Amino acid sequence: MLSFAGSLKVFVCLEPMDMRKGFEGLHAAVQERLGEEVRGGALFVFTNRRRTRLKILYFGVPRT
Repeated sequence: MLSFAGSLKVFVCLEPMDMRKGFEGLHAAVQERLGEEVRGGALFVFTNRRRTRLKILYFGVPRT
């Protein structure tokens, strides 16, 4: 189970994404299109062309 703080950022990619992409491909898309760092604790949401599937990329920030 995941729990999120109230300051969670959610980025939604409006362009359809190839759902065959794995972590590395989605990570590259986040960096080149958004200029964001995936390890910042935000959610990155991707969908396919028909909007029938979602992929959510999340890399949690370690708690101290």
